[in-house]
Amino acid sequence: MDNITTTVHLTDPTGHQTLELTRDETIALVEDQGPSTWVFAQGSMMQPTQLADADWGAIGTIRVTPGLVGGC
Repeated sequence: MDNITTTVHLTDPTGHQTLELTRDETIALVEDQGPSTWVFAQGSMMQPTQLADADWGAIGTIRVTPGLVGGC
């Protein structure tokens, strides 16, 4: 299972990247992005712990973005 990869779309201050990563690489990437990072997979927002527990063979595309803050 460790060699299964999925497409990860990463948005950060430098722009956008599309990566093919394993589960462990994806979890490390999310951790490196910091606690305010948003992770979307399987059609909804997930916590990094949910990502770690997901069925990696069926997870599909993952989006990692900085958290958005709204206000006036």
